[in-house]
Amino acid sequence: MKFFITILCFVTLLFSCNTKQESKAENITETKPQYTQEDYDFLAIGNPNKMSAASKRALRNNYHKNDQWFGTFNNHELKGDIGYEKGVIRRDPTMVIQVNGLYYTWYSKSVGKTYGFGTGDPEKKVFPWDKTEIWYATSKDGWDWKEQGVAITYGPKGAYDDRSVFTPEILAHNGKYYLVYQCVKAPYLNRTFNTVGMSIANSPNGPWKRLEAPILEASKDGEWLGEEDSRFAVKSQGSFDSQKVHDPTLLYYKNKFYLYYKGERMGERNTAGGREIRWGVAIADSITGPYVKSEYNPITHSGHELCVWKYKEGIAMVSSHDGPERQTIQYAPDGINFEIMAYVNWVPSAMGLVTTLDNDKHPTEALSWGLHHMSKNYPGKPWWAGDQYLARFSFSRNRNTKAEFADGYKD
Repeated sequence: MKFFITILCFVTLLFSCNTKQESKAENITETKPQYTQEDYDFLAIGNPNKMSAASKRALRNNYHKNDQWFGTFNNHELKGDIGYEKGVIRRDPTMVIQVNGLYYTWYSKSVGKTYGFGTGDPEKKVFPWDKTEIWYATSKDGWDWKEQGVAITYGPKGAYDDRSVFTPEILAHNGKYYLVYQCVKAPYLNRTFNTVGMSIANSPNGPWKRLEAPILEASKDGEWLGEEDSRFAVKSQGSFDSQKVHDPTLLYYKNKFYLYYKGERMGERNTAGGREIRWGVAIADSITGPYVKSEYNPITHSGHELCVWKYKEGIAMVSSHDGPERQTIQYAPDGINFEIMAYVNWVPSAMGLVTTLDNDKHPTEALSWGLHHMSKNYPGKPWWAGDQYLARFSFSRNRNTKAEFADGYKD
């Protein structure tokens, strides 16, 4: 009898669990997005009961709702010292800040021939950003720039930054200035792990004091295969940032410091959008750290260089090249969970935004103008044997928006 009662209880419990699961599934079904006739009309969907996969995707991804985020980037040549100069690399400009009426930007600068890997000489320059220092320039109008000199140079021999410092970003906070940047310790090999360093100054003109230790490091949780210096040969890849932490960008957000960065993986593979590239974020209560990597990392699956800015209560970003979501503008109300807002035809490389613009005025106000780098390649030579120089970009907003039509828009 006890056995029969036990079986009966088990069957009753099982039925109850199934009923709860079914009820939960019904609730999920009931919360599916509800679309209006206006949504269907905008996307030219004549019969909502007979939709193609493309029409369903258009509704799901809000192609008809984010037109205010769309626009076109434009390139402009600069005047002064930081434009094209043969044999000189100037690349990866920071955000543009304004202090006492003067615009400032920092960037990677190097000179000399780039040889690539495989020469057998560890002193040979392997990339345009190898053996690089961080320089800075100023401008009164954002067009004509005067180069001022070195801001950050290599660390002492044996230090985490003794080979190269590059790809900087600036944050002005509470009367001080903070530069974050990539660092490489010698020798520079295919399997080298890099770090992120920080230097601090009381003035944008320096002097800068570097921290004795990096503020961010690669996870190093993959495993190389064999002894050959190949970054593609691995037993296991590890996390999205197992080899590299690149393009650091520091924002003060929600009373904390958000260090956005690009991760590169040991044994890099290809995705549906080309090489795998992902971003992460590390968060700290103090500007010098410790920085704790978010448990939600990676927070993107595309985007070669970092470009992020505060908009309303969240963070907006531009994903440049690399990855299935390249050349998109995205937004995350919480700074973590990004959704695509718009697709653009071309994105400037390594964009440095202007911090004095009123970002909340419009979703793309932060893109009104800024700096980026251009490449000058030479016939018969690989891309890394060319030169890079700084230029200016602007952003032309989409004109045929719903709001403009509502106001009686006329071309």
